[in-house]
Order: sequence, then structure tokens, then C-alpha cells
Amino acid sequence: MKQTRQPDFALPGGIRLRPWRESDARVLVQSCLDPDIQHWNRPGQLTVGAAQEKIARWKLRWRNEEAAIWALVPEDDGVPVGLIGLADLDLRGGSGEFVYWLLPPGRGRGAMVNATLAVSQWAFESLGLHRLRITHSVANTASCRVATRAGFALEGTMRSALPHADGWHDEHLHARIQDDTEPP
Repeated sequence: MKQTRQPDFALPGGIRLRPWRESDARVLVQSCLDPDIQHWNRPGQLTVGAAQEKIARWKLRWRNEEAAIWALVPEDDGVPVGLIGLADLDLRGGSGEFVYWLLPPGRGRGAMVNATLAVSQWAFESLGLHRLRITHSVANTASCRVATRAGFALEGTMRSALPHADGWHDEHLHARIQDDTEPP
């Protein structure tokens, strides 16, 4: 990864995945104010300066082969409506874990399923990863739909695995391995 530029991907429905830019910092600040993103992702509050620092850390994490984070951007206006990425990358061990969220303008169009499929294909083919996982609160039905539609099998429930504002949540663990068939 450190020897290459982070790729862009064109997705169905006029959405593009591209690396976050410093100029996207205000959108990142807005995302921290969205009630659903706050509830499921625990982002904390950001200033524009802190958001710019976070974007700079994502670029560093790419160079250090630790993570790959993209903005979901409608091709018509270029303003991000979401985030997707692989964090906790272990290139030697062949695995990574998805992180994602969508702002209201990006929801309900299948964009996250398409983004998950594109990043999965890239991770398997370009990075040679063997296993990808998605974890989410069992109460987050939208995230469960994304995982299932993107071909990530439900492997189990991790009890009391992650604290949220309303207490500890059980988490679903979904995974897809390189040899799995493509989802329908």
C-alpha cells in the first residue's frame, strides 16, 4: 500500500469512492452531529481543525499500511455523504475490519452495499487479504442488512462487546473470506 496511491472507485448510482481531502473536514464535523452516526459509531465531537488532523492521520495510516479510508461522494456535487474503510488491517495475517457510516443524503440507495463490495474486491485482489469482517450492534438493523447483502455471513454474536451511549451492546460478527462466492 505504501508504494501506491489510494485508488478511486466508481460505483453504481453515481457514487464514487475517493480518499478524504482536507477540504472535506466540514463534512466530517457534520457527521459527528448526526444522531444515528453518534449512536452507532461513537465519533465524538470534532472541530474543523481536528477533522483535518483526522484526515491527515488516515493518509498516514494508508502509508503505514494500517487502514484504508474512503469518502462516498456523489459524482454530481463532490460533497461526501459517507465513509467506508478497512481498519485494523493486518496485511501479514490477511485480515481487516470494515468501518462505515452514511449521512442522511446517502442513505436508502444501496450505496453502502456497493461500496462494501468494491472495497472487498480490492482488498481480496490487490492486497491479497484472506478474511474481512464487519461487526455492528445487534440493534443496528441497517448495518446488518449491508453486511448480509454484501455477502458477509453472520458468524455469531459477541456478548456485551461495545459500549454505546445507552450502555453495552451485543455485536454481530459477519465475515467474508476470499474463497466465498460473490453475493447475488
